[in-house]
Amino acid sequence: MKLELTELGPVKRALKIEVPEDAVNNAFQQVYAQLKRQVRVPGFRPGKAPIAILEKRYAREVEQDVVQRLVPDYYQRAVKEAGVTPVVVEIPPLERMKIKRNEAFTFTATVEIKPNIELGDYRPPNPISLKPDTRTVTDEQIDQALQTLREQHAQVEAAPDDAVLSEGMHAIVNLEGLLEGEPLEGAQKIGHLHQVGSNASILGVEVDKYLIGKRAGEQVEIPQTYPEQHPDERLAGKVVIFRLTIDSLKQKNLPALDDEFAKDCGDYETLDQLRTSIQTQLETIIKQDIEEGYKEQILERLSQMHHFDIPEQLIERELQTLVRQKLLKEHRHRHGKGGLDEPLRMQEEAKRLQQELQPEAKRRVKIGLVLEAIADKEGLTVESDEIEEEIKKLAKTANLPEEEVRKMVEAGGRNSREEFEERMRAEKALQLVYQFSVIQG
Repeated sequence: MKLELTELGPVKRALKIEVPEDAVNNAFQQVYAQLKRQVRVPGFRPGKAPIAILEKRYAREVEQDVVQRLVPDYYQRAVKEAGVTPVVVEIPPLERMKIKRNEAFTFTATVEIKPNIELGDYRPPNPISLKPDTRTVTDEQIDQALQTLREQHAQVEAAPDDAVLSEGMHAIVNLEGLLEGEPLEGAQKIGHLHQVGSNASILGVEVDKYLIGKRAGEQVEIPQTYPEQHPDERLAGKVVIFRLTIDSLKQKNLPALDDEFAKDCGDYETLDQLRTSIQTQLETIIKQDIEEGYKEQILERLSQMHHFDIPEQLIERELQTLVRQKLLKEHRHRHGKGGLDEPLRMQEEAKRLQQELQPEAKRRVKIGLVLEAIADKEGLTVESDEIEEEIKKLAKTANLPEEEVRKMVEAGGRNSREEFEERMRAEKALQLVYQFSVIQG
């Protein structure tokens, strides 16, 4: 094998690989021998058809089979010989490659590699310095938590007949879309419970400002104009009138803040016991939040103190992941609330997120590479029992069976599990740097 390595940039290389003539001929011989055993040619017994006839009938198919055999094998040999560790590989489509008997076969693979990172100081005597976070639990936070519990235990009951809708109240409404005076298919919502002031839309329609001050039995019409480029041809450039009917009004009745309320909230005898429990929980949350804040300071410092070229494809891969996560979160948030303009809105949102999240994707990749370099330098590893412990923790947090989480981790095969382990190694590296860090003052 002949190999020619060309540097295309700090983290990009071209590998020109030449497969020797004898290897090409040997591959052709193997493919034709296998083909001879498998195909049936009229006039010949199975396995007895002459190679010349097979060449005439199946030449192109055999060439593609030979290419598919040789390219992966010789690519792996070339990568090993060149001493590079690709993070992204670009190989021309195999179906376009030309190969012939009695000739050497040449192809080129373009690879992006991980950068060489010269790590800055993070260990004593020059550890990373952190700005102190002195937050503590306040009485106001405890009171707010109690109020939230009261809201959770509130009873939604019918409002008086003469009640007027205001923020915080609920209304049972019917919403129907009309296009040119006729009911629009898929644009009806009947008996929907809506909290006034929540800013939640119904079928993509913002209704709060139309509900304030209204009484049961009243009706309003809300016009919605759809753009010319809307994917639903029925709506493109049209105005849909949404008829909103208020069926009934409801209001929340909060329980009294006393010992009886504390008993309803759990294994408490008095309101003071409930307050003490809330304070303990809040202190745990604040402690975790402060630690996460310190680690975020460390990540920002690691990003600032290291300068190197980052493979563009790694950034693009991370960007696509971030966009998918954001869109999925948005979809879940709007589930059951999506309007007729949902497809167009999601397309526009994806384009916007591509631009908005690009810097964050680059930052994440950069930090990930730095943490990987630290893990390598410190010899950090992840043992199988640690992986199992992490799966148990994730299952508990997500309230899912452990086996289901384990299947999710291994869903992508070996690469998926390796990525999971790499994330754990990165977290170990971050924890190590955090342990070395010092808090100012």
